[in-house]
Amino acid sequence: MGNLLTYLQGKLISILYISLALIISLPAHEIAHAYTAYKLGDPTAKNLGRLSLNPLKHLDPIGTICLLLFQFGWAKPVPIDPRNFKNRKGGIAVTALSGPLANLILAFIAIVLQYILAIFSFNINQAVLYTVLRFLSYFSFINIGLCLFNLIPVPPLDGSNILIFFLPDSVGEFFNRYGMYFQIILLFLLFTPIITNPLTTLVNNVYNNLSSIAGLIFRTFIGS
Repeated sequence: MGNLLTYLQGKLISILYISLALIISLPAHEIAHAYTAYKLGDPTAKNLGRLSLNPLKHLDPIGTICLLLFQFGWAKPVPIDPRNFKNRKGGIAVTALSGPLANLILAFIAIVLQYILAIFSFNINQAVLYTVLRFLSYFSFINIGLCLFNLIPVPPLDGSNILIFFLPDSVGEFFNRYGMYFQIILLFLLFTPIITNPLTTLVNNVYNNLSSIAGLIFRTFIGS
């Protein structure tokens, strides 16, 4: 019974960390889309209130459940009107790329904060330090996962809109027509190791590389 309670307590704490990370990460991802589209000439998302820090405006029920279960998922897509872009395909691609890029930046900031806390750890209560460092670790992995998962070139993910930039318009029309079926297939694959295993490996590799970059910066400017 004791082992079961410890396991359940650990799972609840993990869900809490993930939920807190998502409250920040999902709005940041979608605000990046909305702001980029706005700066490129399309005010659609801004007019619909998607330039908002309120996470409820950005949650997709299925995508959020997938995030809680698998640490991979998606938010409610930001609506855009490509007719407002000077370069239609370029505007779509840049807007799509901005979301994953925002998550990658957040992940790197969290890793840098871990280094800063490690340097000043002697002035911080150890229980508080452990809790904050653990959250920042979850936060980093969640954001890297959001970045990489959304770069998969399958609707409704951002990668499909980036891919369209390099391919004929007929591919975009195909994605728009059959996007729902792609989403169903993607949801099914999340229950298998076909996507989760390679993505988990890739997330770990990106985390290690970002951590190495942060460490190099600190060693260069602060010293070992």
